[in-house]
Amino acid sequence: MLLGREPGYLVDRLGPEGPLPALPEQLPSGLPSDLLRRRPDIRMAEAQLHSATAQIGVATAQLFPQFSLTGGLGWESGQATTLLRRSDRSWFLGPVASWPLFQGGAIVSNIRAQEALRDSSFISYRQAVLTALQDVENALVAFQEEKNHFRSLSEAVAADHKAVDLSLKLFHEGQTDFLTVITAQRTLYTDDAALTQSRENLGADLVALYKALGGGWDADQG
Repeated sequence: MLLGREPGYLVDRLGPEGPLPALPEQLPSGLPSDLLRRRPDIRMAEAQLHSATAQIGVATAQLFPQFSLTGGLGWESGQATTLLRRSDRSWFLGPVASWPLFQGGAIVSNIRAQEALRDSSFISYRQAVLTALQDVENALVAFQEEKNHFRSLSEAVAADHKAVDLSLKLFHEGQTDFLTVITAQRTLYTDDAALTQSRENLGADLVALYKALGGGWDADQG
């Protein structure tokens, strides 16, 4: 949906199984806020705000007189039944001005209505920007927290490997029972599975950040 494609467009690409993709070591600091303007919701809200603002100018222009420099052709008649007779046709040449003096109240009311629509569009645009900032902040925090969790699990797995090696050495030397070895191995397998899950979570958090930004770090990528 985000790519504007029909369902099944990515089946061939996402169907085959493969290893987890490599993740960046760290996120770039100071991501520019202009990246958010690539998001479809912000682009739509911005376009609606531009349109609503332009409509104020259109409504205001109706207050001013309108000029015609080439004249015109029309009909004049006091009765509806004779309105389209050839003898009732009138034409004129030269500049003509029309000024809706008696419609000023309606025009002003229309201007105020367009200004209210502009204000509503601005509120929607502001809400879209705040939502985007919230999405990015949540994704950044989630990625950083999972990164710290992954680092802790990596250290735990490294320590578990040493514990398994030490317990095996002590067992072979007759200084401990095999239950100690099994316990150390169980701890290693548990922490290693958690490490794999954390690596998957990091990938999902990174995807969420890409989605929140409307793309990657480089604004030229679109």
